[in-house]
Amino acid sequence: MADTQSKELQARKKQELTTPAEQTTPGLVFTPAVDIFETNREITLLADMPGVQADDLTIDLRDNTLTLSAGVAPVEHSDEEDILVEYRTGRYYRQFTLGELINQENIDAKLNDGVLRLTLPKVEKATPKKIVVTTS
Repeated sequence: MADTQSKELQARKKQELTTPAEQTTPGLVFTPAVDIFETNREITLLADMPGVQADDLTIDLRDNTLTLSAGVAPVEHSDEEDILVEYRTGRYYRQFTLGELINQENIDAKLNDGVLRLTLPKVEKATPKKIVVTTS
């Protein structure tokens, strides 16, 4: 990848919630950390979402915007008393804008041990091809 950030998958800038009315459910909302890798054929996005189960994860694609959202339930039990709480639970939410060179029909998603792996294949015309030169 020649640029520091691929033009085919761009993270939206972090924005502060301006009013409490934007959030329809109470609780914390976290931005999952991601790593993005690119090859000639695809872009791979790894999102760190500890505690998320596949049933609680929603991946939505509309108008070239890929949205990840998921909820994590607290692991506390009613008969337990908190002594130290460093791991906070809530919802995950992050959006990405897809470029025209992503084959949106063939996006693949896998969740394993709290890490979401999205494979975003490039359309055929975006894949570099080597032209073989022959002699006559």
